[in-house]
Amino acid sequence: MSMTRTLGRSGIEVSAIGMGCWAIGGPLWGDGGQPFGWGEVDDDESIRTIHAALDAGVTLFDTASNYGAGHSERILGRALAGRRDRAVIATKFGNRADEATRRWTGTDPSPAYAVQSLEESLRRLGTDHVDLYQLHINDLPATAALDLVDTLEGLVAQGKIRAYGWSTDHPDSAEAFAKAGTHCTAVQHDQSVLLDNAAMLAVCDAYDLASLNRGPLAMGLLTGSKRAVGRDDVRGMAPEWLVWFTDGRPTPEWAARVERIRAALTSDGRTLAQGALGWLLARSPRTVPIPGARTVAQVRENAATLALGPLGADAVAEVERLLSDVRPAPTA
Repeated sequence: MSMTRTLGRSGIEVSAIGMGCWAIGGPLWGDGGQPFGWGEVDDDESIRTIHAALDAGVTLFDTASNYGAGHSERILGRALAGRRDRAVIATKFGNRADEATRRWTGTDPSPAYAVQSLEESLRRLGTDHVDLYQLHINDLPATAALDLVDTLEGLVAQGKIRAYGWSTDHPDSAEAFAKAGTHCTAVQHDQSVLLDNAAMLAVCDAYDLASLNRGPLAMGLLTGSKRAVGRDDVRGMAPEWLVWFTDGRPTPEWAARVERIRAALTSDGRTLAQGALGWLLARSPRTVPIPGARTVAQVRENAATLALGPLGADAVAEVERLLSDVRPAPTA
């Protein structure tokens, strides 16, 4: 029996682990040659991967308008043709990209662009509605996000989206959005066994939001892969926020922490990745990890966690003991 969870107050049921679709978008470039993708992709393998995910019980697929400058949405749409009723689609808006040149061209938080971007996403996805529509500008001031609420509520009323949320790591921002928006139902944030955002999970509890966990495998660090990545991969020229990799290789101090917790995460026969996902499922009943995948093998390994379920209490306690150096000190 596959595990399911509810997307906050929307009541939408999803598999407890989703599939992140950033990597299947292929290359995207920012200023100064900064890569915003994960390198070249095989579109046929991407489609096989999405089909394998569905067959393994995965129902939530998370993409964005700018992943591969729209390519991720196109591929997801192709893969879900004739299967749309089996999938819950989450996409994002707020980052502009040029499809012809595959370049990121900046952010646009305006209500008008939220509407325009949705129409473009629906066309690429080949569907008449998106289940979860997420603001994709992490550091946007909350006042600017609140200016979007009426527009987003209008899109719900029109049946073009079922619910909305914000991809942000700032608990205060998520709280303001949730307070203002009746159909705000989720926050997507960085969350993994290596990086616990307890304050965000508290906001999710307070406002009945789902916690969509991006980076649940620390951008691949928690798969145990030692392979160096190329310069067309975001990890090859890691931006400031991406601490797990340095010049395409695992950052030594973080790699050492992974080795420290490996035995606890794999103690019941899981792979390292399955242990890391199991830790997230044990962390809160609201968490929905969305690990990226671009091969059938990767998505099958991730989805097998649906049958394994949350990591056991003893293993979780051992992980917390071993990672006390990256956990906040308890407050009296």
